[in-house]
Amino acid sequence: MALVLLAGVGAGVINTIVGSGTLITFPTLVAFGVPPVTATMSNAVGLVPGNVTGSFGYRRELAGQGFLVKRLLPASLLGSLVGAYLLLHLPEDTFIAVVPVLLVLALILVVVQPPLQKWLKARREASGADAVTLDTMSTPRTAAVLVTVFLSGIYGGYFAAAQGILLMGVLGLLVPLALQRMNALKNVLVLAVNVVSATTYIVVATWGGGTHPLDWTAVGLVAAGSLVGGVIGAGIGRRLPPLLLRACIVVLGLVALYTILGMG
Repeated sequence: MALVLLAGVGAGVINTIVGSGTLITFPTLVAFGVPPVTATMSNAVGLVPGNVTGSFGYRRELAGQGFLVKRLLPASLLGSLVGAYLLLHLPEDTFIAVVPVLLVLALILVVVQPPLQKWLKARREASGADAVTLDTMSTPRTAAVLVTVFLSGIYGGYFAAAQGILLMGVLGLLVPLALQRMNALKNVLVLAVNVVSATTYIVVATWGGGTHPLDWTAVGLVAAGSLVGGVIGAGIGRRLPPLLLRACIVVLGLVALYTILGMG
């Protein structure tokens, strides 16, 4: 219980700063015998408090982004519903087959994020006065953003690991925002995805006849930990060594990958 609680704290911190906290809590729950689908559902519910505190901590960076948030939220919400539906209706064997691929993708995104951010920064600086602003985004670019957010919502609703990094990486190519402001936007969109997924899982666990149960002990421990972790991540987490964070995520992700492959 203490290790799950600590995993929740770590996930809350990392979700706010980087966006891969599930790579800590998911393998921890699976390692202690929670079935993969139950672990994913319980983890999604438990991480919501951390998403709330992390988003609130970035409220200053969100200033002036109300229009963009309102435009993108529906795509996140709809994608999350699709992802939650897939998780609940596809056979568990499918989940076990798909999760390793998602984990590998998430770990690749974690590893390549620093050079990707440098490239994006250089790309924006090179654009100079001709840089696109939110007011001058073309219709195709806007459509690409909406599709990207929708697909990320599906990914997040099915398996939440690194959806924040996925959003940061792809939206950085399309939306003209500073990285910290984009991180604030990412936190809100991830919060929306996780709230929809968590609500769906609670409804199914309560009225679904026991076919998809939640592990409420795991939910409570992850929730308590992530609540604290979200506050830490928004307050002092930006000063943590990025290399150490990424190393921990990669190691724990490899543990999850090994565990899932062993189940197959």
